[in-house]
Amino acid sequence: MIKKISFFLLTAILSVAWVNFKPVKPVLYLIGDSTVEDGSGNKGLWGWGKFFPRFFDTSRITIRNYAQGGTSARTFQTNGIWNKNINKRGMWDTVYSKLKKGDYLLIQFGLNDQGPIADTSRARGTLKGTGPDSVLIYNAVTKQQEVVHTFGWYIRRYVRLAKAKGVTVIVCSSVPKNDWKDGKLLRDELGFASWALQVAKEEGAYQIDLNNKVADVYDAEGQDSVTVKYHIAEDHVHTVSAGAILNARLVSKGIVAILPEGCRLGDYINKATINEN
Repeated sequence: MIKKISFFLLTAILSVAWVNFKPVKPVLYLIGDSTVEDGSGNKGLWGWGKFFPRFFDTSRITIRNYAQGGTSARTFQTNGIWNKNINKRGMWDTVYSKLKKGDYLLIQFGLNDQGPIADTSRARGTLKGTGPDSVLIYNAVTKQQEVVHTFGWYIRRYVRLAKAKGVTVIVCSSVPKNDWKDGKLLRDELGFASWALQVAKEEGAYQIDLNNKVADVYDAEGQDSVTVKYHIAEDHVHTVSAGAILNARLVSKGIVAILPEGCRLGDYINKATINEN
C-alpha cells in the first residue's frame, strides 16, 4: 500500500513538473560596430541588427544585440573607448559573463579597426593581419599603456573564449562601404574582411562572407541606385532602413546556407521571410 501511494505521489509530482516545464531558449548574441547596432535612426540610418529578429522565430530563440557604435574588435574587448556613454550596456565582459553552452555568438568587426591605433581622439585601430604581432603604445584616451594586437588576434580571442563555453560562433566579414572605382564597389575593406574569415576558418568557427554578398548586390544595382536606395549621399558607411534590411536578410540567408555544415542556428530562421521582397 505504501509503495502504491509513493508511486502515485511520484507520478503526480512528475506530471506537475512536466506541465510547468519550460525549455530554456538559446540566445543569439550579436557583437560588432554601428553597422550591426540597432541604431538610433539618426538621419534615417540603421544597423542591420535592428531588423535581424524579423527573420527569426523569436518564440524559440532570444536575440540580444550588444553591438556598439564606434567600437572596433579591439575596443569592444578592452572597453577602451573614448565615449563612455556608449558603454551603458557593457561590452565583451558583459556578453562573456552571459554566454552559456548552447548559445550562439555572431561577430562582425573590421570597419573601425582601420583607424589609427594611438591617436588622441579614439585610439581604436588594430594592427593589420591575423598574426601574433603587437606593439606597446601610450593610449591617450585611457591614459594608460596598452599592448595593441592584430585584428585577427582579437577576433581569435572572441572565438576561443566563446567556444570554450560551448557556444556556437559565426564570424561575418564586415559590410562594405559605399565606395566605388571604375563602376565597381571596392571590396574587402583593406583586407579586414578576409582576415575575419581566415581566423574563423583557422579556429573552426562558422563564417559568412557578408562583404562580398552585399557587394554582389550593389554591383548588380549600380552606384547611383545604391547611393539613393541604401545610403545617403553624405554617409558612405551607414545604411538607411532598406540597406539595413538587405544586410540582415543576407546574414540570415548566410546562416541558412551553413546549416549543412552543422550550424543549427538556421533552424530558428523563418525561411519564408528571407525570400520576401
